[in-house]
Amino acid sequence: MDNSGKEKEAMALMAEAEKKVKSSQSFFGSLFGGSSKMEDACDLYGRAANMFKMAKNWSVEACRLCMSVAHYIFIVIFIVIFAFCCMCLLASGNAFSQAALLYLQMQSKHDAATNFVDAGNAFKKSDPQEAINCLNRAIEIYTDMGRFTIAAKHHVTIAEIYETELVDIDKAIAHYEQAADYYKGEESTSSANKCLLKVATYAAQLEQYPKAIDIYEQVATHAMDSALLKYSAKDYFFKAALCHFCVDMLNAKLAVQKYEEMFPAFSDSRECKLVKKLLDAFEEQNLDAYTDAVKEYDTISRLDQWLTTMLLRIKKSLQDDESDLR
Repeated sequence: MDNSGKEKEAMALMAEAEKKVKSSQSFFGSLFGGSSKMEDACDLYGRAANMFKMAKNWSVEACRLCMSVAHYIFIVIFIVIFAFCCMCLLASGNAFSQAALLYLQMQSKHDAATNFVDAGNAFKKSDPQEAINCLNRAIEIYTDMGRFTIAAKHHVTIAEIYETELVDIDKAIAHYEQAADYYKGEESTSSANKCLLKVATYAAQLEQYPKAIDIYEQVATHAMDSALLKYSAKDYFFKAALCHFCVDMLNAKLAVQKYEEMFPAFSDSRECKLVKKLLDAFEEQNLDAYTDAVKEYDTISRLDQWLTTMLLRIKKSLQDDESDLR
């Protein structure tokens, strides 16, 4: 069956589902098999949603095949297929949402939550805000049922949508924090820390250094007491030290001393040695020494975007200090 056939079948299933719903809501329909008709409608909506997803998948494959045709023709075909994919995802999401609402009417909370999640996944690329709305509905049901680990997982999904699709970092942070709280309540410390580290990354980028420092120190303390996670503790203490450095050089110096006392293995790490070199360069107001230390570290351990940002901020404060002295 081609994509147009799948779309037509999905539309037919939707129409049949709507008939079942209307029939169950009529006076005679409610007397004779109203509940079973609602269940049939839920099944039909689910089948329609999956049929729309299949049509979307076919279109993606077709798009790949079109890569071999002339460039301008490919662009036109790609736009048409992309629009069709979005339409299929919207239709699929709507069908799952309808099924979820019917399951709620029938007091079938688990099935309702599952369909809201399926709707959210379908809406992710075509309508991110509606995806969030559906996932929030699912979270409400799961928390009401006491399923906090599942609720936390969907808070993470919402945070990722805010990160990548809607680019609203403040809301992404809020959902990562909520997920971390739920994971902590369920004693899933590792999952909670993973969410908190995302919060710390963004907090530092937004210059909310005390918040980032608290998280990095908390996660580092947990890691150093674990045989499996001990190696990663140095990275978190390193990031906490850089956040201190962005606030004040003396704060960073005291923090490094504290981290060495807490975790002696930190002293021998390349990260600790780098921070100490940067502190010396800062005290001597030696911009070249600062740059050389960073370059030396980068030749062995490549700097990621976060580290680059923090180190450039510290370098800028050193440059400003040099200018003030002149």
